[in-house]
Amino acid sequence: MAAALVAAQFASAQEHKQTVQEFLNSLHYQTGTVAVRGAHSTLALNEDFRYLDAADAQRVLEQLWGNPPDSSVLGMLVPAKTPLGEHGAWAVVITYSDDGHVSDADAAKIDYTQMLKDMQASAHDANAERIKAGYDSVEIVGWAAPPHYDSASNKLYWAKEIEFGGKPRHTLNYDIRILGRGGYLSLNAISSMDQLPMVQDQMQKVLTMTNFDAGQRYADFNASTDKIAAYGIGALVAGTLAAKAGLFAKLLALLIAFKKAIVVGFLAAVAAVKKLFSRRST
Repeated sequence: MAAALVAAQFASAQEHKQTVQEFLNSLHYQTGTVAVRGAHSTLALNEDFRYLDAADAQRVLEQLWGNPPDSSVLGMLVPAKTPLGEHGAWAVVITYSDDGHVSDADAAKIDYTQMLKDMQASAHDANAERIKAGYDSVEIVGWAAPPHYDSASNKLYWAKEIEFGGKPRHTLNYDIRILGRGGYLSLNAISSMDQLPMVQDQMQKVLTMTNFDAGQRYADFNASTDKIAAYGIGALVAGTLAAKAGLFAKLLALLIAFKKAIVVGFLAAVAAVKKLFSRRST
């Protein structure tokens, strides 16, 4: 009986692995210069990255990682050296906000040390309600990379170390915001903290190869005709944890999959991710 059960489990695992591989084979990767549709921007990809358009990126998030549909996702960058489905995989999810032109007038005045303290306190104070609602607690451990804004390129980046549910394995949340004429492009990556050096190196490359198209760049802003956002640089950093809570759900499946040596780990991760980010049944 035990031998039969083991054989059945092995067969099931092989079927799952085959299903995942078939899914991965169905994805349509793009290389070179790629337009991000719906975001007035272009990616000049180097050999380190491949691109999935909105349809395929949403399929990965929904069908591979078990997340609810999200039409705001415009694309996904996948590192070429660590393809989806492999141990240590990570990805960059791309979205765009058209809230209006974001003023950078406050950029040089922001006290990011105090901002971090405020963010930590806010996240901690919200944990009681978060747990009551059926979610794991969230603690912001600190900056993994302090916020930096380049006024010449109008690009902003930062990274946070985050603890979910008191678990010892901490999460790295790396954010890039590229300001444009009528909004900003968001590039968000999540991995484990032990991957910080690699992710930071790769995300710096992402910074250089991502730009708005001519006529849609920050310098193209026309104060007499264009909409102005109701927030500045500080709000982009401070507001990310709340505004992008769903993104953690999309990408944390990767962290769980890191512990798996085979692609089947992605399927097993779905239930764990839903447990972390979905309301628990009572």
